[in-house]
Amino acid sequence: MHRYFTDQRHEALRHRVRDFAESEVRPRIAEMEASRSVCHELSRLIARQGWIGATVHRAYGGMGAGHVAKTLIIEELSRVSAAMGAMVQASQLGVAKIVHFGSEEQKKTWLPAIASGDCLPTIAVTEPQSGGHVLGMSSTAVRDGDDYVLNGRKSYVGNSHVGDLHGVVVRTGEGSKGLSAFLVESDTPGFRVGPQQPAMGLHGFSFGELFFDNCRVPAANLLGREGDGLSVAYSSSVLYGRPNLTAVSLGIHQAVLDETTRFCTERQRYGKPLADLGNIKLKLGRIQSRLLLGRLSAYHAVHLLDQGLPCDAELMNAKLVNVESALESARDAMDIHAACGLFTDRPVERFLRDAHHIFAPAGTSDIQLLRLGELALGRAQGDWSSRLADLLRLEPSEWPEEDEAADAAPADPPVTVRPEDPTPTVPGQRTGPTRRHSWFARPR
Repeated sequence: MHRYFTDQRHEALRHRVRDFAESEVRPRIAEMEASRSVCHELSRLIARQGWIGATVHRAYGGMGAGHVAKTLIIEELSRVSAAMGAMVQASQLGVAKIVHFGSEEQKKTWLPAIASGDCLPTIAVTEPQSGGHVLGMSSTAVRDGDDYVLNGRKSYVGNSHVGDLHGVVVRTGEGSKGLSAFLVESDTPGFRVGPQQPAMGLHGFSFGELFFDNCRVPAANLLGREGDGLSVAYSSSVLYGRPNLTAVSLGIHQAVLDETTRFCTERQRYGKPLADLGNIKLKLGRIQSRLLLGRLSAYHAVHLLDQGLPCDAELMNAKLVNVESALESARDAMDIHAACGLFTDRPVERFLRDAHHIFAPAGTSDIQLLRLGELALGRAQGDWSSRLADLLRLEPSEWPEEDEAADAAPADPPVTVRPEDPTPTVPGQRTGPTRRHSWFARPR
């Protein structure tokens, strides 16, 4: 699989992330599971590795590594801890709105801080009463001089309790053109985070509520123009949310296979390892097959993103395939473990709990099937990968030199898009402070 969509640079990055996950993340899992609350220290440590800036142009201090690199970062972290994979994917999702709709000043202000790990961004769209029905939201922003005053409530916000910069979509008018997006700093008066509620899985990650009570933000914090909020929400969900969550499911799936094969090799039945039993081999074969298909769909979709090619359907399908496959394989793993899988000394029950958390965000499986059905009927809408292709395409100049990868490898421009516009308007050249560094340089 890796030989099709990744090269030496990607694999060097994969090894670096894997080593970090084993040495820094795995030892903290027991504590996160016991406390069932957000892990601030580890979230900041991961952010300082520079991985939140995987898709941030190198001119703004980011990795400039693209969506394939982003996917393998999330996958490798999720293989050890889906909670920390979810933390990274949620922050990278928060990057999208600035990359796609931010002004040059907003990019210069926020992208270097995000890339360095000093700022964790989020995106807040969902509300308790409207759920996934974006146009049903009721939170508002009213212009008052040089400011906007925000009132309302957002729910299920990834990284709610560690985020520094929230991208909030609210109503500034009526209908589909009456949504706008704003950047709200976490220390803004009138803004507060609700108490963290215990959840079934992803312990160490937070996805809670944000409250706005006459929260005053400068008009300069408006993303794009008034009326761009729907585009901000949809493009972020399709182009970042779905592939990011796909990567989390993929990491969980790999962990399921690793742990279950280990268990079957060590556990004895009838005087021989469980792995020698025919029915066990069949279940392991199904898990392996699902994983191969899931990885193929995941990396193919983000490879197309990096090429600037149309791939909305592939992104939907990748989330559908990977979420459903990870859940099915986790259930098969529980069957194999039997009573042993019910106790927390083995991680397989955690994998199943965590896998359920990836089902709903960015659209349930029914939503993905509905959109794919519309594609089959020639009624597909959005086509965000085409409309924002110039901002998604990985430029050769953004890649580090080949010799940097060889040394590191282990020994073995603002855009305004409205729903009715056929194409975005993209400046010819992105500019910003020059701060180049290799994907592989370790932060000091």
